[in-house]
Amino acid sequence: MSRTAVLTPRGALDAGPLAAILANHAIPGCEIAGTGVSGRSHTRLLATPGGPRRVTVTVRPDDVELTADTDVDAEFACLVRTTRSWLDLDTDVAAVARAFDGDSLLGPLVRRRPGLRAVGYPDAFEAAIMTVLGQQVSVAAGGTFGGRLAAAYGTPTDSGLTLFPTPQAIAAAPHEELRAAVGVTRARAATVQNVARAVAAGLSLDPAGDHAALRKELLAIPGIGPWSADYLAVRVLRDPDAFTPGDLVARRAMGNPDIRDAGRRSEAWRPYRAYALFHLWTAATYSGP
Repeated sequence: MSRTAVLTPRGALDAGPLAAILANHAIPGCEIAGTGVSGRSHTRLLATPGGPRRVTVTVRPDDVELTADTDVDAEFACLVRTTRSWLDLDTDVAAVARAFDGDSLLGPLVRRRPGLRAVGYPDAFEAAIMTVLGQQVSVAAGGTFGGRLAAAYGTPTDSGLTLFPTPQAIAAAPHEELRAAVGVTRARAATVQNVARAVAAGLSLDPAGDHAALRKELLAIPGIGPWSADYLAVRVLRDPDAFTPGDLVARRAMGNPDIRDAGRRSEAWRPYRAYALFHLWTAATYSGP
């Protein structure tokens, strides 16, 4: 019982960086990155009104193929919408390219990769926890921590994949048990549980909500600082003009300004600062075609 659809992007598609960010941020046990005949694939569970369903997205040179383990029309339609949003397939990247074309730093980057997409996350709570686990460590280390958390508190499914832990499961876990299971510091484990408790108590990471108010709520959570709040604005709230002036990789690509200068420089990139960020990240970390 599976269905397949070809998801055509609005404009160009830079398949290599899109597939790479999915693979690099994959959570062991919850996600599987692979290579197929027609492109690089990524398999995980996505929510539907009828429960989680296993999906595989195959990133091809000009489009994305979605295969989902469901034959229910409403579930499949939900998965198509989620995937298009997750992979940012509906943005007019030509407008982004025009906005950056005259910029001395971003112009050459956007001309090289005119179809670069601001890839998000399909699950907001998962994104928030992985953001905390990824603070001040490598992407690979953050993924390892996420895999341990999922193995300890997630839900195994018949699909062979583990469903990422719920806010309630993480919030209720004994603190020292969680810290030992994940292998992080007590302070990092406390932040993970603080975020879980906030979400369990009603904090909504909804892109349609008030972004300024949500930022204040996030910064009020012990252990959440400006970088985490900004990163979530980019990758979860899907704000095309969000930016992370404190991001070390982006600042390195900008020539190593301090945080204040990075923020000032980014003003020239409105209203697409999130796309500027993805171009900077890609230039600094991706060496593929």
